[in-house]
Order: sequence, then structure tokens, then C-alpha cells
Amino acid sequence: MNISEQSLVTGGDDHFLPKLITAINQATRIDIAVSFIRSSGLELIKPALEDALEADVKSGLLQVATSPKSNPYVIQPSRLKTLTLSTNFKLFMLDQIIAIDLFCGAGGLTHGLINAGVKVIAGIDIDGESKYPYEKNHPGSKFIHKCITKTTANDLNKIFGKAKVRLLAGCCPCQPFSKLTNGKKKHADFDLISHFTRLIKSVEPEIVIMENVPELPQKGEILLHRFLHALKQKKYEFDFKIVNCEEYGVPQARRRFALVASRMGKIKLPKGGCKKFKTVRSTIGKLKPVDVGKEDPKDPLHVAAQLSAMNIKRIQHTPHDGGSRKSWPDELLPPCYKKESGRKYTSIYGRMWWDRPSPTITTLCMGLGNGRFGHPEQDRAMTLREAALLQSFPKKYKFYKPGEILNRSAVGRMIGNAVPPALGKSLGKAIIKHVSEHSPIK
Repeated sequence: MNISEQSLVTGGDDHFLPKLITAINQATRIDIAVSFIRSSGLELIKPALEDALEADVKSGLLQVATSPKSNPYVIQPSRLKTLTLSTNFKLFMLDQIIAIDLFCGAGGLTHGLINAGVKVIAGIDIDGESKYPYEKNHPGSKFIHKCITKTTANDLNKIFGKAKVRLLAGCCPCQPFSKLTNGKKKHADFDLISHFTRLIKSVEPEIVIMENVPELPQKGEILLHRFLHALKQKKYEFDFKIVNCEEYGVPQARRRFALVASRMGKIKLPKGGCKKFKTVRSTIGKLKPVDVGKEDPKDPLHVAAQLSAMNIKRIQHTPHDGGSRKSWPDELLPPCYKKESGRKYTSIYGRMWWDRPSPTITTLCMGLGNGRFGHPEQDRAMTLREAALLQSFPKKYKFYKPGEILNRSAVGRMIGNAVPPALGKSLGKAIIKHVSEHSPIK
């Protein structure tokens, strides 16, 4: 892409436009498409900026083109000057923030940040099977197969280069602090937060993002205290809380610990703005029905796990739309659920509700006996495709190479461990706003 200065004609700020042109020309990796239409003005086509553009339309800074439908936003040349603190400024900032995603997995957080307008140039993870989905879905981002315990500050500094604003994200594996690991004294990944802390102290990135399970403040209290102490030592402002992902556009009842930190000034986590939650019905309701052990021939990820004869009877006896094992005859109950200690776990083997967000998606959500993962009305557990959509991954997201045998366990792990892209997008938009407020164009 190459936009000449002459293409922008008159009406704009002469001091600002060369910077805007440079930002646009260098932003091909995040798919900013800009073309000058001599008859009408400057067109911007960029999904990550839709919210900003819509706000400009409401304020009268933009006019909406009647055609073509794929290029809806047209900036009139006479109004270019008035946009320098709005859409144009956000475009400039896109070229200023550079991110590295530690523990990137298949790229859930990376995808959200990119859709918000942040350039993520690398993801680092020990899971080599994540390389294909990470790089396939993010052509401008490099996957580095490496353990964080072996990653040095020098490694990160080389990747960041001369970035003006460096963002380091670290969504450590949550298993050490999850309620699902109760009874284990120390998980193998328990110290990974310490290595994230080490890298922050050495690199001193301008922005930090952290995400984990809501149990972190309790089960990882000492590690979190050390982490926050390190941020204070390095003069970071920070904000953290337990967020409900459905408030950020994720069709899932998923609670997470989220933190943002900045050396540039005071920073706040974004507030969830969804007044009407996305539901199971609105997310997967139009997918093609599939039977137990079968797949959609046009979508290999839309495949239902095989069930034993007993589990088929169990799901058939479970009422549609939120039913549970409370409706089963005694002969269908596993022995453990006949005991007093097992009677409280009524969600296991249950069906999801159509008109609610799904339960928390886990790495084992394709198994009927691993939670409330039964389809609302089909007699089966959820498919990988359904799990990915409920995590807010787009349907076009690629998780494995075409022609290869689908490793359901690996893909399930990638989906269940991911940061929901919709949450990542909200965090990214908040970061862009923060940087724009603390880093004026000079």
C-alpha cells in the first residue's frame, strides 16, 4: 500500500498529514485499507476502527457513503483538519503501540488486541502446536516456540526494537490457581508469574496486561503481592479486578482476573458495556445439527464426541434447554452422585440454556461429564466449533492445517485456555485510549 501526499489534496493539516500517511503506509499488517476517492474524499476501511468511526459519524465528523456497502465511511477533504484528534489520531497511534504476547497459545488475546488496533508483532509459547493457528490467523505476527523460563529481557528488547510504546501481555497458565486443581500443593506452572515479573522489571515496557483465573488473589496471593510490589517499584500505575466476560461481548459466563498497568500515567480497566448479553442461541443456534460421533462435512471442527450407550441414555433423559440430571431415574446416576457428597454437583451432565450465556468453556468442554456442556436440545455434548464461537473466536479462525488429522485434544486445549478475543479487544481499545491521552503527537 502506498498513499502519496498529493492524494490527500487540500483541507488538512500540513504538519499532521505526513505523519498520518506514514502511519497508514506502515500499517499493512493490521489490514488498514485506505484509498483516495477523488470524487468524494478519503475512505477508511478498518474493522478495528469501526467503533471510532461510528462515533465520528454521530458527532458529524464523518459522512456515511451510500455505496459501496463494504466501504461505508467517507471523510470529506474539507473536514480532514477536524479529525486530527479523532479517527486520524487513532490511526497514528496504531503505528505507535507494539505488543508482545507471552503465553500466547493459539492467539485469543493477540486477535483481540489486533482487532482493537494494536500491532502485536510476536507471541511466545511453549506449546508448539499453537504455531500454525497463531501465525495463520495473524500474518504480521511471529510465533516463537520458547518457554518463558528461558526467555530473557534481551530477547524481548530485540523484538520490540525502537517501538515508541511497548506493550507486554502475560496471561500465564491458570491451572496453578484454578479451583479445578484443589488438593495439589504446588502445580508445575506455579512460578511462571515470577518469570513474567522478572521480564517486566528488566524490560520496563510502557504498558502491561495480565489475565488469569478469579482465584488468583486467593490461591496465588503471595505471587500476586510480589507482582504488584514490582510494578510499584518500577513506577507503574495499575488497575485490576475480577471481570465478567459476558459484559465484554463474550457469550459465556466466564469470570477472570484482569490487570492493566502503565508507566505513562493513571490507567483503568475498561468497563463492560454490554447491556444485553450474547446467548448460546445467538452464537451457535444456526449451526448445522450434528449427531453423536458425527461431524459437519463442511466444517471438521463442528464434530461431536462419541458417547457411551449409558451417556446417550443420560442425555436423552435430560430435559431440553437447561435440564440437569435431577430428572434422571436412579439407574442412570453414577455411584458417586448417589452419595451425599455428590448431590450438589447438579450441573455435571447438564444441558446449556438457549437464552443465556454458556457456562465457562474449559479445555475439556467437549466431554458430556465435564460440566454443563450438553447441547440445549441435541442429544450430545458441544463441538469444538461451538466452543470456539462461545469463546468469541470468529468462525473463520483456523486451528489446524488443512489436510492434517484433527487433534481434538490439542484444539480443545487451545480453545479452552485462550483469552476470549472479545475481552482482548476491549482491553486493547482501552490501551489505545490511554496512550492517546498520555502521548500527544509532537
